[in-house]
Amino acid sequence: MNPKLVARDVCLEYRQPRTGDRLLALDRISLSINEGEFVSIVGPSGCGKTTFLSVVDGLLPATSGEIIVDGLSVNKPGPDRAVVFQDASLLPWRTVLKNVCYGLECIGVRASEAQERAMRFVQMVGLDGFENSYPYELSGGMQQRVNLARALVMDPKILLMDEPFAALDAQTREYMQEELLRIWEQANKTVLFITHQIDEAIFLSDRVIVFSARPGRVREHVTVDIERPRSLKLKRDPRFHALEDRIWSLIHDDALAQARS
Repeated sequence: MNPKLVARDVCLEYRQPRTGDRLLALDRISLSINEGEFVSIVGPSGCGKTTFLSVVDGLLPATSGEIIVDGLSVNKPGPDRAVVFQDASLLPWRTVLKNVCYGLECIGVRASEAQERAMRFVQMVGLDGFENSYPYELSGGMQQRVNLARALVMDPKILLMDEPFAALDAQTREYMQEELLRIWEQANKTVLFITHQIDEAIFLSDRVIVFSARPGRVREHVTVDIERPRSLKLKRDPRFHALEDRIWSLIHDDALAQARS
């Protein structure tokens, strides 16, 4: 099977504006993600998870190395990748349906076709009946559903998700994790998911990639060999706790080593 996404020895180095010093953020990141796979990245704070996602999206150019999607090198944002950020950033003067339509309108899709496509994804994310509501009338979790529908309607090859549930309360966050799995299975998309929450990464993913402390390197690939479909009851399973302990130990040991250096 040919991977959907490949990162080959990706490095990213910044120049500090005040001092002129060079800061290595990503150091030879190599990984691959297969079509339809759900992969999460976790690691210590500041390890470059979001930076790597920006390189994959083409928002940040790598200093060296290469990102390849479906055999083609990435050097700028494109319709084959869609990003779901922590902040839903909905247009407040547009209804749910009109927010989901926005990207289609930007690429010239006819209004009637755009609305038909958008409505399909509004229903998929469980917002049927709220299509004429405005963002201020929605809860945080509902706003993120609109954000997700807005990304999916563009039919990207890869869905890039940067801590999309971080701003939600704990109960809503867990509910949205279950909902995301339902939507992912229905939409059949390849997902790269960034999170600080180890339990979230395990619950959602086929694999969890652990980044080291800065500069970010791939510390370990952890396979989540637990059957699907999954419910939140899985978080009480001994297999789940064993994976959680393993990943936490990797991150904790790395963070301690950085603090002592």
